[in-house]
Amino acid sequence: MGVSWQVGMVANAIIALAYFLIVLAIVIPLARSHQLRTNPLGAATAAIFFTCAVHHGAHSVHMVLPSLGMNDPEGLAMRTAWSWPLATWDVVGALVAAYYWTLRTNYSSLMEGAQLFEDLRAREQQALELNDSVLQGLVVAKMALDLQQPHKADEALTTSINSASRIITNLLGSEHFAIQLLRSAPATVGAHAEAGGSGHPPDFLTPPAPDGSPAPAAREPLAGSPASPATPDERNTR
Repeated sequence: MGVSWQVGMVANAIIALAYFLIVLAIVIPLARSHQLRTNPLGAATAAIFFTCAVHHGAHSVHMVLPSLGMNDPEGLAMRTAWSWPLATWDVVGALVAAYYWTLRTNYSSLMEGAQLFEDLRAREQQALELNDSVLQGLVVAKMALDLQQPHKADEALTTSINSASRIITNLLGSEHFAIQLLRSAPATVGAHAEAGGSGHPPDFLTPPAPDGSPAPAAREPLAGSPASPATPDERNTR
């Protein structure tokens, strides 16, 4: 029969062991956080790995039983059918499984708890923290500005900015990744955002006139047409 079935048996055993460990790595954190029923993605992923572990483990068990003196026709047939192409792919699978666990060791800080999957409780906690630390601070700042209390508004804004920075750092911070934070679209502010980005600058960016009255918003020429030059009469009146 050769030794190809022996290589396949060992490789399948390694794959089965790795898959069983992955199942435990998924199920135990979900069970501790009481998310086995509320996190279907995690439970389904664990079930997939469990069935694959049983499948590969059954291959190894059937092939080793004849060596233990047990009459197992399926094992003898699998030994005969397990050619080198099958054994080679089993070796590749075993190497990938081993590499996966080396990654889990290196990225252990990212694998704590049930963080491999969407943690609904963590998202609710983050939303509450954003509301308490950032949104309420902005509301206080607006009320302080309405009451002509700029110092209190500045303190509230500073606290909100620091809280938002800390929360975002906790969400994105990782020593293993260098993330280039680029927006997918330019930011819109104030009246410009409410107008849907019409191209005109917001009113609060237009400087007031010298006498204190608000200056009219700047008008832009139509796209594709140059600005009309001043006539001689208009130049004389300036």
